[in-house]
Amino acid sequence: MIGITLGDVTGIGPEITVKAISEELKNDNEQYLIIGEPEIVSDTCQRLNISLTFETELNKDARVFVKNPSSIKLSKPLSKGEARAALAAVEWLKYGAMECLNKRLDALITAPVNKESIIRAGIDFIGQTELLSEISHTKKSSMMLLGCDEQQRWIRVVLATTHLPIRKLADAITFDKVHLAIQMAYVACKALGLEQSRIAVCGLNPHAGEGGKIGDEEQKIIMPAVQYAKERGINVEGPFAADALFYHHFIGNYDVVVAMYHDQGLAPLKMVAFENGVNWTLGLPFIRTSPDHGTAYDIAGKNLASPSSMISAIRLAKKLIKNGSYFKAITEK
Repeated sequence: MIGITLGDVTGIGPEITVKAISEELKNDNEQYLIIGEPEIVSDTCQRLNISLTFETELNKDARVFVKNPSSIKLSKPLSKGEARAALAAVEWLKYGAMECLNKRLDALITAPVNKESIIRAGIDFIGQTELLSEISHTKKSSMMLLGCDEQQRWIRVVLATTHLPIRKLADAITFDKVHLAIQMAYVACKALGLEQSRIAVCGLNPHAGEGGKIGDEEQKIIMPAVQYAKERGINVEGPFAADALFYHHFIGNYDVVVAMYHDQGLAPLKMVAFENGVNWTLGLPFIRTSPDHGTAYDIAGKNLASPSSMISAIRLAKKLIKNGSYFKAITEK
């Protein structure tokens, strides 16, 4: 069974969830557990004219279940970014993680939340990836983003750092973080069946530092991490100037790029795969994917949200469940 958290219900989470599940029910025999408020799911289906039958009690015959494990009941009306919705989204996320850890769910897909709303509601929150790592006591996890264009040309990026101010970035780049990202890129390649596992690493500075003339992080930190991974049998090269590297990745010379920071990796990805990009958390003891977009408050409730990214997230999770490759790769890393 695949679990899907509704995320912040004042955003597009409910809409993309019911659209995606409705589509996937035509293509598989999977069971889905929507973790969220049943009334929200019913109202969303009615508003979108989607016929989605679900049960609120687990049984063997149904395909879709909806459960709200939170004590917070989200009745209308709800304003965009409301605290009740933000707090419920966090509780649903925690429940989904525990269900995965207890082997009652095969994978967890998480609909978007809004960090600012959660922080305003009184929770010290960095992101869903970080919270899931904390819940599962995972000290070594990385964020991978992946998606393709209409010609199936892929961009796959693993981030050495995630949500940091640019001002703090150079100090945050360490040997351990770069090497972990390379390791996790290798895990992703194996789990996806990319046997050559060709990994390329970005530099931090323009032109990869120009031999130390405009920054020495490449020479002191990134290059040693690449060499260390090479010595342990990983097919990795770099550091390269990021502006040119993504072109070579896009035309198929590399399977995965390790980027040093958030926008360095995500700008190329979203240029190519804005509609179908997926966020995959590597290193967790369970499969977790999510759409690579936010709550989109501006279009919530207008039947304008595309479910493409949520569908891609579900299909990646199903692929990993089917062949068991993710857990084998995690074990071998």
